[in-house]
Amino acid sequence: MSKIDTRRADIVQRLTDYVLAEGLSAASLRPLAKAAGTSDRMLLYYFKDKSEIITAVLGEISARLVALMTDRTAPQPLPLDELRRQLAGFLFDDALWPYMRIWLDVASRAAMGDAYYRNVGEQIGRGFLEWGKMQLASDSDAQRDIDAARLFVSIEGMLFLKSIGLDDVNAKAL
Repeated sequence: MSKIDTRRADIVQRLTDYVLAEGLSAASLRPLAKAAGTSDRMLLYYFKDKSEIITAVLGEISARLVALMTDRTAPQPLPLDELRRQLAGFLFDDALWPYMRIWLDVASRAAMGDAYYRNVGEQIGRGFLEWGKMQLASDSDAQRDIDAARLFVSIEGMLFLKSIGLDDVNAKAL
């Protein structure tokens, strides 16, 4: 890795921490540069524009979340209902809520018609769908595709319900 690549990777780590703590709404160029310990001009030396910065940060947030999910799920594939219970048991915990809040923000911006966030959200969502397929014990590849879609839809619904204060509904569904 070159010195520039190393510095860029360090900046992405710092910015990821900042965005997880402050949210996407706080991700304008000057606050991002301050969080990275550099100037906005230097930040644009490492990234061509703000979109490239946000893409790198959202990619790192996704990678961290996948690592946390992988660490907390069974080492062997599980049936759909069991995997859903495991995921719901920790994804909505306060420690992981910053990740979920960012995902809701991406979805909200996409729903408002922002093509950038729709594209990024689709990429991230498809990545989580593929992760789910690898975690599921299903009778066939076709059934695994269906189970992964059901897992994703149910977890997303539970995320939405938690965000509006309906944790009790989630608890009943499990």
